[in-house]
Amino acid sequence: MNGKGGRVRIGMVGAGNISGQYLKTISRLDALELTAVADLDLSRAEAVATAHGAVTEDLDGLLGRADVDVVLNLTVPQAHAQVSSAAIRAGKGVYVEKPFAADVAAGREVLNQARRAQVVIGSAPDTVLGSGVQTARAALDAGRIGTPTSATATLIIPGHEAWHPNPDFYYQPGGGPLMDMGPYYLTALVTLLGPVQQVIGAASALRDERIIGSGPRTGERIPVTTPSHVTGALVHAGGAVSTVVMSFDGAATHAAPIEIQGTEGALAVPDPNHFDGTVSLARRGAPWQELPVSAGYRGASRGYGIADLLWSGAWDGDPRKGRSQGELGLHVLEVMEGLLASAESGRAVVMTTTVKRPEPVPLSSG
Repeated sequence: MNGKGGRVRIGMVGAGNISGQYLKTISRLDALELTAVADLDLSRAEAVATAHGAVTEDLDGLLGRADVDVVLNLTVPQAHAQVSSAAIRAGKGVYVEKPFAADVAAGREVLNQARRAQVVIGSAPDTVLGSGVQTARAALDAGRIGTPTSATATLIIPGHEAWHPNPDFYYQPGGGPLMDMGPYYLTALVTLLGPVQQVIGAASALRDERIIGSGPRTGERIPVTTPSHVTGALVHAGGAVSTVVMSFDGAATHAAPIEIQGTEGALAVPDPNHFDGTVSLARRGAPWQELPVSAGYRGASRGYGIADLLWSGAWDGDPRKGRSQGELGLHVLEVMEGLLASAESGRAVVMTTTVKRPEPVPLSSG
């Protein structure tokens, strides 16, 4: 079968740590099938391919295979655009890990290539398809909090050097808390409140080096060359204003990952880095109450974004269908790039991209 039938055949490029989460999903969803694996580390690619009944290829070999409908691009962010473009030239669909590309210019070119070639292109994160964000979305759409007026999105953690044996990337341009974790929170905000029109940002890096805390490089000092604390305001097209704080410079926080205020109430939204979690509602003058799960894919995991493109009809003549579209990935990337540019210039940055608010996900097991 191919992408126009009941199953999408996947060629996975990059078999690093994140691939394990995708492989679990591919193994349990009938809609997905792994057929080929490529990685710069041949032994790693061979191990994955053997375990999942696929073949090992180099990139060119994988792109040339007739039994690959979509390239699952799990390479490092700096290679995202290059690999996605190569897949598009080969006539393949693409699903790329976040961020969509290393910068907006590269991402815009990739999206234009996909549109000219009329191929499907999707982007992580797909955590917003789970029951957590979608239950909150259903409450919003039902008017449970009235008109949304504002939101806060908060991530405050010590940083990855305490547990990651090679954390260098997180403190270089293209890394940092915003580029690393921001896509989860910003994709959720766009899903809940719609696209962003302009941003105002501020940023800092209070330490110019970090000390690795685990692995063979324990005690090694690494330089910090990108902001490790970013905050900003997002003006949504619908009128709501979101405030975001993304930080590797704190210890912990009691703040809800995402909280949305409305004219008649408020919603506490679970961690958008996960697919599920508890949604709480506080109506004006009433205490907080947990909401039952009412929308989204139950038990979802990374890779559901690829299946959703199939289930939504993206392979049935309209490659723009589906909720995890490349336009969404590019828009979120521009929001992040805009926050950093605003922090540097001290001026608001107007977005040049926009996106339709993704369609809600009815309650389903997928």
